[in-house]
Amino acid sequence: MANPTLLITGASTGIGEASARHAAQAGYNVALAARSTRRLETLAESLEQEYGVRSMAFTCNVQSWEAQAQLVASVVEHFGGLAAVFANAGRGLEGRGYSGSDPEEWREVLLTNVLGPALTVRAAMAELKKSRGHVLITGSVAGRRIMPGSFYGATKSAVQAMTYNLREEVKGSGMRVTLIEPGLVDTPFFDEPQEDALTPDDIARSVVFALTQPKHVEVHDMCILPTPPIEE
Repeated sequence: MANPTLLITGASTGIGEASARHAAQAGYNVALAARSTRRLETLAESLEQEYGVRSMAFTCNVQSWEAQAQLVASVVEHFGGLAAVFANAGRGLEGRGYSGSDPEEWREVLLTNVLGPALTVRAAMAELKKSRGHVLITGSVAGRRIMPGSFYGATKSAVQAMTYNLREEVKGSGMRVTLIEPGLVDTPFFDEPQEDALTPDDIARSVVFALTQPKHVEVHDMCILPTPPIEE
C-alpha cells in the first residue's frame, strides 16, 4: 500500500491523538477509534487537511468483541487494507491500593486494559497476516516495576506478557510486534498537570520510530522515561 493504514484505539486524546498526528505526518492513512467520535471527527478532518492523508473516525467500545470485529471490517472496507494496529486504549483507577479503590472499577480497568488489546489483536490478526503488518500495544513502566497495591500495574504486567506471547505466536509470519512502555506522561489521564513528565508527542515519536523501521527490523520493547530533573 502506497499510503499504509494504521488503526489506533483510544485515539481521541493523549498518546493516541499525538500518535495519529505523527503517523499522518509520516504518510500513514489513519483510522481513529474511541468510544465517542465527537473529538475524532475533528481530528480526522484536520489530519486530511494538514497532511493530505486519508483519515476516518470510528466508534468502538474495546471491551466488546462484536464492536472490535466490526471496527476492523469497517476500516478494511473504507481504506482497502490494514498495515498496522496500535492497541492504545486504556484507563486508570481513581483510588489507591487494594484497600482504597473500588472493585467495580477494577473490572472496568481489567476489561479495558487487558481484554481490550487482546480483542483488537484478535480482530485484526487475519488482515495483518495478509499485509505482514505490525502490532503495537501500549503497556506501561508500571507493568515492569513493583508499585504498592497497583491494580493498574498488574493489568500492564498482563499486557507485557500478552505482547511477548503474541510475538511467539506470529513468529515466521512476517508480522512485527512492539510493546510501548511509557513512564509518567502528562495526559488527560490525570486531573492536574504533571511535573517532570513526558508529553504525548514524546511517545508518539517512539511509535512512529518503531513503525518506520525497515521490514527486517523489529523493535521489541520501548521503555520511555522522562530524564530525571537536574539537581541544583
